[in-house]
Amino acid sequence: MQTLIAEDLLLLLLDDAKGTLAASDKVQPLLGGALLLELALAGRVGVVERTSRWTSAKVAVTGTPPGEPLLDEAMARVAEKPRSAQDLVDRLGKGTRDVLLDRLAARGLVERRDDKVLGLFPHTTWPARDARHEESVRALLQGALVQGLTPDARTSALIALLAAIDHAHKVVDRGDLPARTVKARAQEVADGAWAAKAVRDAVVAAQAAIAAAVTASVAATTAGSS
Repeated sequence: MQTLIAEDLLLLLLDDAKGTLAASDKVQPLLGGALLLELALAGRVGVVERTSRWTSAKVAVTGTPPGEPLLDEAMARVAEKPRSAQDLVDRLGKGTRDVLLDRLAARGLVERRDDKVLGLFPHTTWPARDARHEESVRALLQGALVQGLTPDARTSALIALLAAIDHAHKVVDRGDLPARTVKARAQEVADGAWAAKAVRDAVVAAQAAIAAAVTASVAATTAGSS
């Protein structure tokens, strides 16, 4: 089954039984980063070197739309004007979670369940309906992060995104391996020579942008609660 990297990320972050989402506060920039990397892997966008020390590197369109609705929409957003990856990941990720969940449900991979908390507040969960695709993705991650196998570019991009939110060690069966070992392996994969320079630049930019967006979100939450 052909899925987007962003769709695979959501499947990995969803609890199969409860249908709830882990790292929900990090999902918007994470999914935006996933769309950005998908376009970069396909040669549709790239990171343009900054022109001075006072400007940030910008993401630019380098190819034609791939013909996939969500990616075409993301590419159109990139084409609007020069923006940094940090600016783009949040923009690209806005509203994407719900669209992707509906797509996954339409494919029969998850099931939408609408309920009410305390009989009053609407609450939607997305438990697994057919976990075979997710299991195949986890097997690739298991091979790369636990068994030390060399992942392909798409799996490497997925690992780089998971590493950006410190979640790679949570989606595999570590066995006796310490979490720090799996984390180190995830970062090693993310930093590896598995992609052309244009994609490599996009990976670095997306990771930094996701980390910055998550840090800003945590800071805002902390300030609001003080």
